[in-house]
Amino acid sequence: MELELTDEQQQVVASVRRFVREEIAPLEADLDPDASELAPEDHERLVGMARSMGLYGLDIPEEFGGPGVDLVTRTLISIEMAQHRAGLYAPCYGVFGGAGLAQLYEANEDQKERYLYPMLRGEKRGCFALTEPSGGSDPARAIRTTAVKDGDGWVLNGEKTFISGADRADFAITFARTDPEKGRNGITCFIVDTDMPGFRVRRIVHTLRSSHYATELEFDGLRIPSANVLGEVNRGFAIANDRLSRNRIPYAAGCIGVAIRAQEMAIEYVKHRETFGDVLATRQAIQWMIVDNEIDIRTSRWLTLDAAARAERGESFRTEAAMAKLVASEAGGRVVDRVMQIHGGYGMTKDLPLERWFREMRIRRVGEGPSEVQRLIMARDLIGGSFH
Repeated sequence: MELELTDEQQQVVASVRRFVREEIAPLEADLDPDASELAPEDHERLVGMARSMGLYGLDIPEEFGGPGVDLVTRTLISIEMAQHRAGLYAPCYGVFGGAGLAQLYEANEDQKERYLYPMLRGEKRGCFALTEPSGGSDPARAIRTTAVKDGDGWVLNGEKTFISGADRADFAITFARTDPEKGRNGITCFIVDTDMPGFRVRRIVHTLRSSHYATELEFDGLRIPSANVLGEVNRGFAIANDRLSRNRIPYAAGCIGVAIRAQEMAIEYVKHRETFGDVLATRQAIQWMIVDNEIDIRTSRWLTLDAAARAERGESFRTEAAMAKLVASEAGGRVVDRVMQIHGGYGMTKDLPLERWFREMRIRRVGEGPSEVQRLIMARDLIGGSFH
């Protein structure tokens, strides 16, 4: 693919970059280093600015009121949006909006009226409940939560873990096993209201992230009406799988954005920091770190934009998305680590965003499927078959 940006893409990138550096970064100077939210008045003001830029609701399809941004441009925006302290956890603190839960765009009209449209209006929040304590890397086999047909509905029993935002959600897109004999072809997707009897947030799971990130859920005899089946019975895994592949692209882009900003910090620092009578920029060891950073950044960017372009063209992109996610998350971690080393003791302090990026970048090697699973996906596609 060509990496030369169109005039429109250049304008969008420049606008988002300016927004991040002139509007987001100055606010962070007065926030706790681990903050994940802006003051309400600042958030409201910046949402208005995002709307005026024509970029609010970036991931909402055009037919539902979104700006209709193509995936390549969306990837470029993701790279820019991550270039601030909270960029890996809360890019621009959510002022550009989001898609909510993309699975709901395929819902029937009744479900759209009850869940999708209220979510787009900001009246309801949802969460995505897939991963279980038995494992998340192979959900087709690891899902032990069951849904048993009972009259005109289903009875749900089981548990989920590492579910983002469930403690504040109004509903959960939940995957359960409805046919124990069919593996991935025996999983159904349900829309579960969090106020249904039998739904419980068991606990908050604290991780390396700066604020609480995940929850554990329990379903105990929870009754779900058949009207809340999303898609077809026993066809739920396809809904999950599509989301997982596509999400890996902007996920990778966020890693690239942080790496780019860290590299800029390193270059600026080595030009002025003196040791033993000369600036760090003259030291070969430092020069090589800077070069290695640039190689990691450019490789990640190439792979991620290629995956986005393939997906946008409607071509198969599973291998490319897995490769982008793998390379960008691992390379981004290396870049941040090197830049911390270049900054010495200051790199370990909360005065700089590096230590937060270091913690949150480590999660990226596991989130959206760990590196080992990405390699397995690519191996299956390259060699063929469903081997172990």
